[in-house]
Amino acid sequence: MRIEKCWFCSSTVYPGHGIQFVRNDAKIFRFCRSKCHKNFKMKRNPRKVKWTKAYRRLHGKDMTQDSTFEFERKRNRPERYDRNLAENTLKAIKKIDKIRSDRASDHIKNRLKTGKVQRQKEARKQLEQGIHLVKAPLALAQDSSLHLPKIKVNVSQAQTEGNQPMEE
Repeated sequence: MRIEKCWFCSSTVYPGHGIQFVRNDAKIFRFCRSKCHKNFKMKRNPRKVKWTKAYRRLHGKDMTQDSTFEFERKRNRPERYDRNLAENTLKAIKKIDKIRSDRASDHIKNRLKTGKVQRQKEARKQLEQGIHLVKAPLALAQDSSLHLPKIKVNVSQAQTEGNQPMEE
């Protein structure tokens, strides 16, 4: 059983599923569903469509460089059947899938770390600006550590004279 990849979104296409398009130059395009086929006919670039694997890899949302991808490559050289080899291969596939999923989860955690730090900074800033909503005014008056430092600004007389109300 040969499992193909969708040309547009890179998902798997099982035998008997999807759509196959053959161009005039005999190039074969396989699509997992009509959504991918329609986007191909509209000449959309998979790297610019956000839900495709190509977009996710290009923008750093999925792993691109990993040694486990080497095992997924297509090989067209026939091998003589060996029961022990097939058994060892199936065991190795399970291990490789576990390693790949662990690395993918680590990649996602590292990606989300930067957003977490940024959200914490924004939350801290918002809390400092609205501390009077969280703490009672009397508690703020007693505890000087909860106040933001006050900055004195000198205003010159020339600026205040220019801001006088107009006479009618």
